[in-house]
Amino acid sequence: MGFIGFHASIAGGVYNAVDEAIKKKAEAIQIFTANQRMWNTKPIPRADIKLFLEKKEKSGIKAVVAHDSYLINLASVNSFNLKKSRKAFADEIKRSAALKLDAIIFHPGSFTGGTKEKGMKNIIDSLNMLMKELPPSGPMLLLETTAGAGNHIGGKFEDLAELIKGIKKKNKAGVCFDTAHAFEAGYDLKNSYDKVFKEFDRKIGIDKLKAFHINDSKTAFESHADRHQHIGKGEIGKEFFSKLMKDKRFRNVSMIIETPDEGEMDVKNMNLLKKMRDK
Repeated sequence: MGFIGFHASIAGGVYNAVDEAIKKKAEAIQIFTANQRMWNTKPIPRADIKLFLEKKEKSGIKAVVAHDSYLINLASVNSFNLKKSRKAFADEIKRSAALKLDAIIFHPGSFTGGTKEKGMKNIIDSLNMLMKELPPSGPMLLLETTAGAGNHIGGKFEDLAELIKGIKKKNKAGVCFDTAHAFEAGYDLKNSYDKVFKEFDRKIGIDKLKAFHINDSKTAFESHADRHQHIGKGEIGKEFFSKLMKDKRFRNVSMIIETPDEGEMDVKNMNLLKKMRDK
C-alpha cells in the first residue's frame, strides 16, 4: 500500500518537481533540495519556496521527502570531513524545513580509516547535535538501510537499532527501507517476506519504518553491491513487491522508486506498483 512516487528533478526551480509529479501522476515524490554533488549550496529563494508550497497544496501529493547530498558522511572519522558534513546536513534541514517536507532520507555513513564504533558514535553525536535545528513540525530524519558494502554502516538492522537508541529525540528519527539494499545486504525479501519484517519489528520496531525506496536488484542476494533494477526485472522479482503493495501496515508510508532513469520507466514502474496495490 502506501503513497507511490519517484525521485523528481528540481532543475530550473524546486517547484518544477511538483509539475513533474502531476504529469507522471505520482502520489509522493523525493527531491534533492540543492545540487547533491556540491558542498557549497545556497538557500532556496523565497519566491521559489512560495511557489513550491502553492503548487504542492493544489497538487494533491500526499508526501514529499528529501534525500540528502551524497557527499555528506556523518560517520566520517576525518574531523575536517565530519565538520563539513554536519554543516551541509544543517543546511539540508533548513531547506527541507522551509519547504515543509515530511522527511530527510540519508545514508548513515562510512567509517573508512577508523573503526565502526567511532563511526557509529559520530553519527549519534551528529544527529543529536543536528536535531536541535529541527522545528517541531519536522522534517523527520530517516536512516536508510544500505547494501552493507565495505565500511558502510546500515547493512544490518542492528546498526540502525543502535543508532536510534542513541538518539535523544527518538520521535524525530525513523528508517527508510530500501528494498534493493536490504536484499543485497542479506535479507531474503524474495523468499522470506514475513520473516524479514518480523526481524525488523523485533530489532527496530515496525512503527519506525517511515518510508520505502522501492527498487528491484540487479545483483544477487547478499551481493553487497548497490545496483537498482526496474520492478520485477531483477533478482527480487514481482512477488515480493505484490505482497508489499498489499501490506496494510504501510498504508500511509511513502514508497519512492529509484529505478534506472530510462525513458518512461518511472511511469511504468509506478503504474505496475499501483496495479499490484489496487488489484
